[in-house]
Amino acid sequence: MPSGVLGNTAGPVERVAAAYRRIAEVDRPEVWITLRPEPEVAAEAAALARRLAAGETLPLAGMLVAVKDNIDVAGLPTTAACPEFAYLPEVTAAAIERLTAAGALVLGKTNLDQFATGLVGTRSPYGAVRNALDPELVSGGSSSGSAAAIALGVADIGVGTDTAGSGRVPAALHGIIGIKATLGVIPAHGTVPACADYDAVTVFAADLDLAVTAAAVMAGPEPRDPRSRSWPADVRLAAPLAPRVAVPRAEDLAALSEPYREAFARTVAGVADTGAKTEEIDISALLDAALLLYDGALVAERYAAVGAFLDTAPASGDPTVAAIIGAARAKTAPAFAADLDTLARAKAAAAELLHGFDALLLPTTTEHPSIAAVQADPIEINRRMGTYTNFCNLLDMAAVAIPGASTADGAPFGVMLVTPAFADQVAIDLAARLLGLDSAPLLVDRGVDLAVFGAHLRGQPLHWQLEQLGARFLGGIRTTDAYRLTALDTTPPKPGLVRHGPGRGAAIEGELFRVSTAGLGGFLAELPPPMALTSIELDDGRDVVGFSCTHEAASTATDITHHASWRTYLQHRS
Repeated sequence: MPSGVLGNTAGPVERVAAAYRRIAEVDRPEVWITLRPEPEVAAEAAALARRLAAGETLPLAGMLVAVKDNIDVAGLPTTAACPEFAYLPEVTAAAIERLTAAGALVLGKTNLDQFATGLVGTRSPYGAVRNALDPELVSGGSSSGSAAAIALGVADIGVGTDTAGSGRVPAALHGIIGIKATLGVIPAHGTVPACADYDAVTVFAADLDLAVTAAAVMAGPEPRDPRSRSWPADVRLAAPLAPRVAVPRAEDLAALSEPYREAFARTVAGVADTGAKTEEIDISALLDAALLLYDGALVAERYAAVGAFLDTAPASGDPTVAAIIGAARAKTAPAFAADLDTLARAKAAAAELLHGFDALLLPTTTEHPSIAAVQADPIEINRRMGTYTNFCNLLDMAAVAIPGASTADGAPFGVMLVTPAFADQVAIDLAARLLGLDSAPLLVDRGVDLAVFGAHLRGQPLHWQLEQLGARFLGGIRTTDAYRLTALDTTPPKPGLVRHGPGRGAAIEGELFRVSTAGLGGFLAELPPPMALTSIELDDGRDVVGFSCTHEAASTATDITHHASWRTYLQHRS
């Protein structure tokens, strides 16, 4: 079970008790809009403990969840930070259902910028959410309460939403992890929409492993969400060993505060230590596309969601939120259509710009303002803070927000690894390397295991084909002793593996990779003679798909079975 901020050694009942003690200790009532009574959560924890004692295994057993209050939890009011809007849902949002089915326990509903409109965490009648590390500073929004609950050590998993950066900016300002998957991968069923076509349900956690585990539990198509999506057949399953990472030019970083600019430079300098190569690119087209979210007609989607309600002038309506959403009344249908065309062109330009790169590394936000500063200037600071996040959902990109190098005074600074849609695992792999982790957790755990024994091994001349497909290295393998190995006369040189029967060969060493189903199909379609794909018996009892060759080709080739490995043969020959 992944570890959260409360550790993973205590049982569910003890974890719940510790969480409520921590809630009292930190005394941050503005984090919560609805906090469930401790006895109620403790009773669920006791029932969970009995299931675990009976031998049940659950990936998130006892993990404590803080849910943004624009996401439904049956029996708890959904307010979207507006009391007059509140309703009592009978059905829990699909993503939360999946968390609780995996053993997680919901603590309550958290505060947010009203109707998920804002990146500061101050636009709420329930109070401005103070930053967990410095109460004079903003928490970041709109998923302010969920992020603060993680950083304060109350919850293990924070669930938020992200349209313009709300699942990433609060992560950066608290020094935690924020996962914003490809649009639709985590279903938005049961969520009050902000801009329905560009809304994503997101995850916060103190460590990457838990954040990704939670996201993986939440992911998957959902019939009740018409915008939900499945991983495609050609999904990339890993980042390459030596990735190319794009970074902005100096002029594209003009919006950054000086401490953040210095921290970003140090973060970029550290990328080389992970084996990646960075290259500066002009991201002005992406920054221009970001303006469409609020300055263009696409903001009409916010009006379609809650505009009619705000027109009734609810007493607790936030004036800044009401002004932003109300301004969409003036947007025309032709303007909306024109912006959709502009957006389509921007997507094509972004794809061309990032072609050949594995990810784009960006600062998550521009600065860390005080609550007082935001209250004095509620529009411009908020606008600036979304400089590097606003375009992501518009252009159908995935992002992983992680801590970067701290500022000179030791304050948190966050960066994002941004990838095209469905390359989420690539972003996670690169994030793990930047964080100095030995391995990356799996968000995408699917595909076909493929055994290779020669030119596709790591460091061999055809390995690039596996990296191009986004194949994931799973480890070294050995066949049973039923196989013989030959050196074929091909360009580039490669071995031929042929099954002769138990005891009539040797245990041949190779490597195992996981490839997408479409990637395996591509291999099969382009496989040159005399090579073939067939079932290979491994010495651990597994049968996997692997490279072989025809008996005819092997019969005229040099037998190198005694080397038991293509690499050993090459070393001997050299």
